[in-house]
Amino acid sequence: MPDVPEPMVKLVRWTTEPAATQTLRSTAAAVIAYVAAVWLLPQPAPLTAPLTALLVVQVTLYSTLTTGIRRVNSVVVGVLIAIGFSALVGLSWWSLGLTIFSSLLIGRVVRVGEFVPEVAISAMLVLGVTRVADTAWDRVLETLIGAGVGLLFNLLFAPPVWVQSAGDSIDSLARRIGALFRDMGGEVAGHLTVERAAGRLHEARRVDHDIVEVDAWLRQAEDSLRWNPRVREGALSRIVLRTGLDTLEICAVVMRVLSRTLTDLAKHRTEESLFDDDVAAELEDLLDHVAHAIESFAVLITTQVAANAQSAEEQLGQALVDSRASRDRTAELLLTTVREHPRQWQLHGALLAEVDRILDELAVEKRSERLVEELDRYSREQSDRHPRLHMIKNRLGAARDALR
Repeated sequence: MPDVPEPMVKLVRWTTEPAATQTLRSTAAAVIAYVAAVWLLPQPAPLTAPLTALLVVQVTLYSTLTTGIRRVNSVVVGVLIAIGFSALVGLSWWSLGLTIFSSLLIGRVVRVGEFVPEVAISAMLVLGVTRVADTAWDRVLETLIGAGVGLLFNLLFAPPVWVQSAGDSIDSLARRIGALFRDMGGEVAGHLTVERAAGRLHEARRVDHDIVEVDAWLRQAEDSLRWNPRVREGALSRIVLRTGLDTLEICAVVMRVLSRTLTDLAKHRTEESLFDDDVAAELEDLLDHVAHAIESFAVLITTQVAANAQSAEEQLGQALVDSRASRDRTAELLLTTVREHPRQWQLHGALLAEVDRILDELAVEKRSERLVEELDRYSREQSDRHPRLHMIKNRLGAARDALR
């Protein structure tokens, strides 16, 4: 069998990604809206229809259904403003400025939410092609056709699920945290300068920016799971990823505190080694085990197949066992060191306390407990938000149990 050319492999890989899928979907929806408008309306170039379809087709089905009405309102208002200005004053630099100003002002009055700029955008785009339509009603019909096509397109062809992208971002975050732990472990042997310790602390603080980016990916994934017919257990997937990110965020905070502790030790030991050789070797081994545990935890929460999840849970369990064993050995060595040289004993205890906090957060029992709490909270929120639907589900469940 001949080898597949590399460009073809990249093309196939690109077309299977959510971003590529959304690009193709948006293009198809806009073209379909244009064809439908040409067939239903007498205008030769009803460009407002594909414009509206392009705006309405969102990245997720949830955002389409929740924001579609506001988007339609913003487009319709912008269309009416453009037609009014075109009929009265035509297109010029001052009329364009007045159109934009009026659109932004009216957009806030009609309460289209975050789509106020789209009122002005729609007005500007329509202002140049208003002569194609004879009446404002024709332009509004084009808008409604485009909105209808966009909504139906997302209902018939469900948008992509962004769980894999969110999982990849969580995995990258865990690997970055793990790499920082290993870097810290590699610096505890020998003399650690204050400058190098402070630099590591600065890197630990920068992880907060990565968490913000991962949170944005996760929010998009959560929206893509809501009301998506291709997803059966969307709520569970959202909660698993969200609680997993919360755990990694706690690990990042503790890592920052641990970096601060090592920096404080470096400030007190400017002319000597940070730890004795045997303590440094065991502490380096401990931080390596902690890094492996964090990475294994990320693999566990981002694994979709049950068999792989079982393997990931076993790896996490073994990593935690190794970490706790190494932690106990490190504690014994630190205790001996403190008895001989009791300087900065509180910082030694802080190191152990920070490691304990991470291992406690990564524990399988802690994760299960948090998942149960979040599922219960989600169920209560749903029942409070939709009490009648919750009552119907309970009755159906009771009837099903009675038939059994």
